[in-house]
Amino acid sequence: MTIRIVHYLNQFFGQIGGEDKADTKPLARDGKVGPGMALEAALKGEAEIVGTVICGDSYFNENIAAASRDVLELIKKYDPDIVAAGPAFNAGRYGIACGTVAKKVVEELKIPAVTAMFPENPGVELYKKDIYIIETTNSAAGMRTAIPSMSRLILKLAKGEEIGSPEDEGYIPRGIRKNVFREGNGSERAVQMLIAKLKGEPYDTEYPMPVFDRVPPNKAIKDLSKAKIAVITSGGIVPKGNPDRIEASSASKYGKYDITGIDNLTSDKFETAHGGYDPVYANEDPDRVLPVDVLTDLVKKGIIGSLHNYYYSTVGNGTSVSNAKNFAAEIAKELVKDGVQAVILTST
Repeated sequence: MTIRIVHYLNQFFGQIGGEDKADTKPLARDGKVGPGMALEAALKGEAEIVGTVICGDSYFNENIAAASRDVLELIKKYDPDIVAAGPAFNAGRYGIACGTVAKKVVEELKIPAVTAMFPENPGVELYKKDIYIIETTNSAAGMRTAIPSMSRLILKLAKGEEIGSPEDEGYIPRGIRKNVFREGNGSERAVQMLIAKLKGEPYDTEYPMPVFDRVPPNKAIKDLSKAKIAVITSGGIVPKGNPDRIEASSASKYGKYDITGIDNLTSDKFETAHGGYDPVYANEDPDRVLPVDVLTDLVKKGIIGSLHNYYYSTVGNGTSVSNAKNFAAEIAKELVKDGVQAVILTST
């Protein structure tokens, strides 16, 4: 009996449109669409994509509860044996949608689900403990390697076969540890790994540790009264109307805005684009997130030398580490060029 698959895609891979169609509500198409063609081919006749459910990234992330419910109802109509979502690569909003759908499928429909993402996609951190996420490159250029890995895991899960280690199957480690039997006790294996390390030979640790960025702090500013200070926020404060269309979550961009001569951010001219917290108080008084009023007051009192004429803003809600690093590198170059000595970074 052929395995029945439902494939979840966003508006782009679902061939509806680009960012201009990101508000598309959930809909279904019979059979395979877009990357579903390659996925079904990789399954080599053992499984069939009976339906494709599509939803715009912006609509899903701004209406997660309703979108999840509607997507699940569309999936149920096809009576699938398993659900595939993506691949989402490093698209943050798409990754969160794929992860949410896959988790809902596992928990509510009681059938397996597989998705695929770049390790720095925010969807990975949110859902890696709940679902299987195949590791991909950071862009759709890696589709050719992602699809075969997805297909292999789909078949294993659908057939109820034993799932091997992340290294063997290609999925991102879920933080789940299993007891296995090895030759030699722990101390012997540890010594063998140490010897291999000293010899410069390859070895695999049995207890990988997380890697954290270590950023050394800069030297303190000696005289704030002569310093030029800039302000940056991940709280999404933007001019009214969000002219740069910064996404409410999983931001792919940031904005640079002129505050020359402005000593107070008023609700008629500024607002927040952030979708991860209640915007009422930020919209009521944007200075609560981006304290331009306090900083200009400190300038008038001579406590700081000057406030930079521009501020930078993005949304930290689900934004990938790689995107955040790229934003920081670009902004830092501009600030150094403009003679800024220090930055105040505000959040929500």
